[in-house]
Amino acid sequence: MSETKKKAAKAAKPAKATTTVKAVKSAEAQTTAKVAKVAEASQAAVAEAEPKPTTPAAAPRSSVRKTYKLYIGGAFPRSESGRSYAVTASSGEFIANAAQASRKDARDAVRAARAAQPGWSKATAYNRGQILYRIAEMLEERRDQFAQQIAGVEGVPSAAAYAQVDAAVDRWVWYAGWSDKLAQVLGSANPVAGPYWNVSSPEPTGVVALLAPAAPTLLGLTSVIAPAIVGGNAAVVVAPDASAVPAVTLGEVMATSDLPGGVVNILTGGTAELAPWLASHLDVNALDLAGAPAGSDLARDLEVAAAENLKRVVRPKAGYDWSADPGLGRIKPFLETKTVWHPIGI
Repeated sequence: MSETKKKAAKAAKPAKATTTVKAVKSAEAQTTAKVAKVAEASQAAVAEAEPKPTTPAAAPRSSVRKTYKLYIGGAFPRSESGRSYAVTASSGEFIANAAQASRKDARDAVRAARAAQPGWSKATAYNRGQILYRIAEMLEERRDQFAQQIAGVEGVPSAAAYAQVDAAVDRWVWYAGWSDKLAQVLGSANPVAGPYWNVSSPEPTGVVALLAPAAPTLLGLTSVIAPAIVGGNAAVVVAPDASAVPAVTLGEVMATSDLPGGVVNILTGGTAELAPWLASHLDVNALDLAGAPAGSDLARDLEVAAAENLKRVVRPKAGYDWSADPGLGRIKPFLETKTVWHPIGI
C-alpha cells in the first residue's frame, strides 16, 4: 500500500465512528418519543376509565316568608292575641305577615318603656348621642334592604326609596348631634333680684306615645322617634298597617345599636285600635298625633282622652312636610324645664 492510500485509510476511520454515534442517538430519541406517546396514551385511558365527579342537582327550596313580630322591651314577641295581618304592596302583591298588636300588647309596651326610662334619662347626653349615631350607622349598612321595603309598601321608584333612606340616616345623625347641646340652647341662667342664683335646664317628660305617619314610612318613623328619645324619654310607637315592615326592621337595627331595651317599643297594627288605649293610659306622659289625620274625629277623641291626665299633645299641621328641617320643634314639647334655686353667701 502506498503512503497516500495509508493516509486516506486513516482519515476515513473517524468519519465512520461519528456516523455510528449519530445513528445511535437518533435511535434513542425515537425510542424516547415512542415511550412518551405510549405513557401519554396510557394516562388518557386511565383518566377516561376513572369516574368523573358529578355536581349534585340543586334541591328545590321552599320560600321563607317572614312574619314580623312586635318590638317590646328589646325583644320581638308575637302579639298576645295571636293575630296577624298581611302586608301587601301598593300593587296588591303579598309582602309579609305582621303582628296585629292588642290592648294587652300596648300595656306591656308602656310597662317596658316606664322601666327603661330612668336609666336612659340618667345616661350622659354624650352617650345618648353616640347611640343615636350608632343607629344611623346600622341603618346605613342595611340601606338596600330598607330601600327595597319602602319601594314595596309605598310603591315609589327605587331612586325615591333610596333618597328616603338617606334622609332618614341624615336625620338620625342630626338628632345625635343635638343630644349634648340641648341643655345649653334650651337651658338658661336666670337673673334673680335677691341673694340667690338659679338655673333652668331641660328634663325628659317620661313615656311618650307616638303615632307614626303612614308615609313616608321610614323617614316618618325616624322623625317622630329620634326627637322624643334624644332628650331622655322612652317611647311607645304605633306603626300603621303599611309601615309595619320597615318599622320592625328599624326595631332590628335598634336592637343591635346599643339602645337599651325598652327605650323604644314598636307596635304594629291599626292606629285607630291602639291609640285610644295609649291616649287614656295614666302612665303615658305625652302623645304625638302625627299618625292621626288633622281635624279628624280620631284626633279629637285622642286629645280628649289625653286631657284626662294632662298629657302633653303634639298636633302636626295638615300636609306637614317630613323632609323639611324639623328644627327643635319636635324636641321641646317632650321636655320639661327644671329650675334650681341656690342661695348666695350661706
